[in-house]
Amino acid sequence: MRRRPDGVWICQHCGASLKRRRGVGPLALLVGGLAALGFGLTVLPPAAEVQRRLTGLELPAVHDLPLLLDAPPQLAALLPPPGPGGLEGIDEPTLMDQLARADAAWIPRAEPLPDGRTRYHYKRRSGDPQLSVAEIRSLMLNPPSFGQEREAIRELLADLVGVGVRIQLSQPLKRGAAGEWDPRERSLRIKPTVLQSGSAEFFQVLNHEAIHVAQSCSSGHLRASPRPLGLSEQVPSALQPVLNDPLYSQASLLERQLEREAYANQHRLGYGAELLRRHCRPAAGSAALGLASP
Repeated sequence: MRRRPDGVWICQHCGASLKRRRGVGPLALLVGGLAALGFGLTVLPPAAEVQRRLTGLELPAVHDLPLLLDAPPQLAALLPPPGPGGLEGIDEPTLMDQLARADAAWIPRAEPLPDGRTRYHYKRRSGDPQLSVAEIRSLMLNPPSFGQEREAIRELLADLVGVGVRIQLSQPLKRGAAGEWDPRERSLRIKPTVLQSGSAEFFQVLNHEAIHVAQSCSSGHLRASPRPLGLSEQVPSALQPVLNDPLYSQASLLERQLEREAYANQHRLGYGAELLRRHCRPAAGSAALGLASP
């Protein structure tokens, strides 16, 4: 190119005038920088990964964070579903096998005596009447199978796991208790010796605590303080003395009402499972695990 006398630059081959090219201004540079920054933000690692890299600490899962026991209804509706539950320390087949063995101990047995007489041995629950010889022989010929109770236990375990309850065969924290529901830990604890009492008693303890779980769910979420469900409070006469046990001597009126609901309905097969389905939300991943859900 060359410059004409009037100062315009022209192509030295064709003689056409040349236009001046504008430089890249500061605004264009700023826009380009922001675009690059925006792209960079899209590929940043998750916050939990950043936290781990910076501090070396692992953040807990959302469902394991401590929650207020009595969240307002609006907040409770926004809470994530609880984490998976399950049996801890024992699997279901082993549990059922131990219950079946304990059930066999309730079948009366006869002991022949040297003088030709027969002595009968049988176990009797608290509050049960003494059996006659005819009733004992009838039980020996037609022993109870406890099949309905074991099936109800299986159903109840599936529903408890399905809503995120951790089921532990461990000593309850409350002295003298056979079972215990701990909302903050979402743990249902059953005293290990209850297994030795067989399916009927184990079901009632498990069903009792499942009713307490449903009482928590009715307050908004699994970890909430239990509240009454409006169930029957007609406690069977054989269980009336239980509410006068020192275990409940310091209980508030609300706590005693919660216990009356549980004791009045703990014998009802399938009832605890029904209440769980009615009041509790499914746990995270329960559908994928094939667990029962409400």
